[in-house]
Amino acid sequence: MGALDADLFTGSLAALVEGALAFRKNEYRSGRNLMPRLAAGQRPGVLMIGCSDSRVDPALICGAGPGEVFTVRNVANLVPPCDAGGGRGDSVRAALEYGVGTLGVSHIVVFGHAHCGGVRAMIDAACGTAPESGFLGSWLAIASTVPAQALAELAASGRTDLTADALYACAAVVERRSILHSIDNLCGYPWVREQIEAGALAVHGWWFDLDDGRLWATHPETGAFLPVESA
Repeated sequence: MGALDADLFTGSLAALVEGALAFRKNEYRSGRNLMPRLAAGQRPGVLMIGCSDSRVDPALICGAGPGEVFTVRNVANLVPPCDAGGGRGDSVRAALEYGVGTLGVSHIVVFGHAHCGGVRAMIDAACGTAPESGFLGSWLAIASTVPAQALAELAASGRTDLTADALYACAAVVERRSILHSIDNLCGYPWVREQIEAGALAVHGWWFDLDDGRLWATHPETGAFLPVESA
């Protein structure tokens, strides 16, 4: 069987092809045999729901190897409610059903991040400048209540004279509130809730700060976001 000439791939595609060739060399031809073993089946312990953002690959940031993380990525790392109709978010629901019901993961992590374009679009919508794209607007409507929840959180902390515009300067609050909103939606899935109540599954919220590389996680009892290491 013939092969494509590597010169057919240029620019960023060429770099990706070179990476795939290096991966095959390191993982299949080095005697490690991990990938051939994984071909027989997977058993990851963690399901991660991350953002599509090119800067934030949860597995890369966390140093996860092949077979360790079952990953779902979408704009703004959203989890739709279990009962939403019209098929919106069915790919996420299917992944949750498979990850929990078939793979038997022990942990689900909603992995958000700073400078999220999807969350920025949520704030735009709250300020009356919703995205023109029908698909993006429809998807982000899953979290349409999040900006108001973030404003309420800021007000409870002592901030006064808050308007939706103020959220631009407090985007991290909206990003973390969106993660908590997705966790609430997760707990509305019967098979997720059953596994949590049985002590077989734990759900976590993580937020990655692009500015300094710090990882923040929800406290298991209070749900508050705290850095996992000191500055």
